[in-house]
Amino acid sequence: MVDESDKGLDMLEELKRKREHIHQMGGPKAIEERHKKGQMSARERIDYFFDPGTFTEMGLFVKHRTIAFGMDQREVPAEGVITGFGTVNGRRVVVAAEDYTAMAGTFGEYHGRKFVRAIEFAKENGWPFVGMNDSGGARLQEGIDALESYGWLFRSQILASGIVPQIALLMGPCLGGQAYHPVMQDFLIQTKRTGFMGIAGPAFVKTQTGEEISLEELSGYRAHAIRSGQTHVLAEDDADCLDKCKELLSFLPSNNKDKPPRIRGDDDPERKEDLRSLLPEHPYEPFDMYRVIEKIVDRGHFFEILGLHARNMITGFARFNGRPVGIVASQPKWMAGCIDIDAADKGARFVRFCDLFSIPLVTLHDSPGYLIGSEQDWGGILRHGAKLLFAWADATVPLIAVILRKSYAGAHYGMLDKAIGADFVFAWPTARITIVGAETAASVIFAKEIREADKPDDVRAKRISEFSVMYENPYRAAERGYVDDVIDPADTRKAINRALDVLEGKCVTRPWRKYSNINL
Repeated sequence: MVDESDKGLDMLEELKRKREHIHQMGGPKAIEERHKKGQMSARERIDYFFDPGTFTEMGLFVKHRTIAFGMDQREVPAEGVITGFGTVNGRRVVVAAEDYTAMAGTFGEYHGRKFVRAIEFAKENGWPFVGMNDSGGARLQEGIDALESYGWLFRSQILASGIVPQIALLMGPCLGGQAYHPVMQDFLIQTKRTGFMGIAGPAFVKTQTGEEISLEELSGYRAHAIRSGQTHVLAEDDADCLDKCKELLSFLPSNNKDKPPRIRGDDDPERKEDLRSLLPEHPYEPFDMYRVIEKIVDRGHFFEILGLHARNMITGFARFNGRPVGIVASQPKWMAGCIDIDAADKGARFVRFCDLFSIPLVTLHDSPGYLIGSEQDWGGILRHGAKLLFAWADATVPLIAVILRKSYAGAHYGMLDKAIGADFVFAWPTARITIVGAETAASVIFAKEIREADKPDDVRAKRISEFSVMYENPYRAAERGYVDDVIDPADTRKAINRALDVLEGKCVTRPWRKYSNINL
């Protein structure tokens, strides 16, 4: 007769054995190969990311059901993706980490189902979702089942968009249709040497188009952090990628109903800084807007988004008196701070993200306008430029604008002004606010007079001066109520913090609609 207690012990031993077997992933040799390439295994990434002892795995025993092409003999531990939840700096986060040691982390039907369950679980609980992408792509042996699983995944993350923050970590290859998954999330952090992403790999590109190109050139960080603007943050390696993800999460609320996490600050909210000295004497001479940002935010700390792409516009997160705030700023050192197609797209998406998650926005202006010329016109600058206008007008979060120098033409409202929705607009005495610069205006309005004058240069100079005095200075805009106050640059931090204080409870009611038909 078998003792029931012995049966129970046998069952527990079997459970322990099964769990340990799956936890070995692709085995010691495969994990060692990861280490040789400077990469962590999927479970090591999870251990590093979560607070010690807080991770709970979901779906450990999930297995594929494919029998074709020898798959009935193929074991794929945890179906090539580890899913679960835990705490990161004390806050709940859900993760899906692809395991390259398990059949190259290929995406099959149940691999996809696990991903979908993790995203839906995050949405249901109101917790951020982080995807750690490291996969050889679609599991071709599963055919239509793998194909359909992509659709489930895409739909699940789209329906979770705007409800919980979604961050993709590109820590290995991510090629083919699967690459849509990370770019459809809110932010993508790519490791510099091991993260690759593309709609097709080099071999497939050569087969289909005849083009010969390396994986690094086609799908590496230069392709996406600099050219395409699909990588928001660049990381040196796995540890740096995970650290940057933790830092990004620290600025974000857990969901769209929570407030952004405010911390206890130790930086005087009304601290004065000598900012005027940062500006050159001539209004068209460039200066570095990063220096202004560092002077006015808490402890000079700025977490930049898309820092290598469309560098004429700066976007990122900082804190004012402990509050997370999104910053959108012109960069006069790059293309004179003009707004081109890429800058408009970059700014608009960042504004919309901040609005979705109740993060106030502060802008710093010094832009002569939208970039003109045939290349921009034919590329759709009007359509792309309008995205910024949609984003600002739709936004319901606190909106604060600071005009440092030029705020001309379309850039005046593209960088946020009163008419498009700003709650507060502050201007430095150096601000120039009008439809075009005095030189341009005078050459149009007084063209005939200048042309026919005995001394054209004298007339031109006189008319430029008259137009500048009449329209360019910030006091004319302040007289009309388009600027709330002309401030000493040293008081910029104080003005922003006081504005944020009074806008704390901002509430906007709009007529019902599904959403605005933004130009895409």
